Amino acid sequence: MSQVIGDDGGLYWERHGTLRDLGAREFARGEVTVDEDGAPVTYTVEPGDVEAVVAERLCAYPNLGSMNHRRDIHPGQVLWLTPDPETPWIPYDSPWDAPGGFAQIPYQQAIEAAGAAVDAGDVDTVRAMWNGTLKGMFATQETIDAVQKVVDSGDLDALRQLFS
Repeated sequence: MSQVIGDDGGLYWERHGTLRDLGAREFARGEVTVDEDGAPVTYTVEPGDVEAVVAERLCAYPNLGSMNHRRDIHPGQVLWLTPDPETPWIPYDSPWDAPGGFAQIPYQQAIEAAGAAVDAGDVDTVRAMWNGTLKGMFATQETIDAVQKVVDSGDLDALRQLFS
């Protein structure tokens, strides 16, 4: 089994172990893309797919949903399977340093909106969501600086890891 492990602050994630595609099955019939070594890179969700079964198929349980900033998966969604350990990642539920009573729903809505903008290739909207809404929800300057660097770069792959 392969799993993704974060550093102490959770800002940088890395996959430990090898992903393998054990083959399509009921509740995990989506398409898997692979890299030059044959390792799974992305998974495209099909109707009827279930996150836990997809993760089992790819030996990637337990965190496909959280890695992809989702509480659910939906047909057509492309899940990335291995984080770049040099690119920061932020959680879907709330910032790690969020105080008690933190307003999760506006945060999650902003993450989802930024993710949709990334998926559409709309870097300007991603920048507006980060600079106008999300950045102010984080308290740790290290996190703010790391995310700001990626947002300013406009690198869609790195932005996908952050928000999509």
